[in-house]
Amino acid sequence: MNDPGEHVIVFDGVCLLCSGWVRFLLRVDRRGRYRFAAMQSDSGRTLLAQHGLDADDLVSFLLVSPARAWTDSDAIVQVLCGLGGAWRLAAVLRLVPRGLRDPLYRLIARNRYRLFGRRATCLVPDAVDRVRFLP
Repeated sequence: MNDPGEHVIVFDGVCLLCSGWVRFLLRVDRRGRYRFAAMQSDSGRTLLAQHGLDADDLVSFLLVSPARAWTDSDAIVQVLCGLGGAWRLAAVLRLVPRGLRDPLYRLIARNRYRLFGRRATCLVPDAVDRVRFLP
């Protein structure tokens, strides 16, 4: 996972938690490894559909690389490990069975608007970061 820009994270562009996650990644992913597509965008909806996810059911988190894709808690762990350095310690989360991790992920995902809030429009990146977002 070292090729810059070849890994795309599909996120909910109106969710405050998800937008905060993207802003965090923009700050710590100094090599520009990840690109982003809002689930509400054409490219985000296309990627979700290509990987068998319902583009109208906005509870999935998707990480797409040239070789494969990850969803939900596996995607989150993969993203963190892909940042390198101390972030690779997130791999320890793989010791927790996915059958336990994913229900917790889904509980938070289903309630994220109520818990964290939502924007009226998708996250708009600044001019510097705009190149990392798919249309």
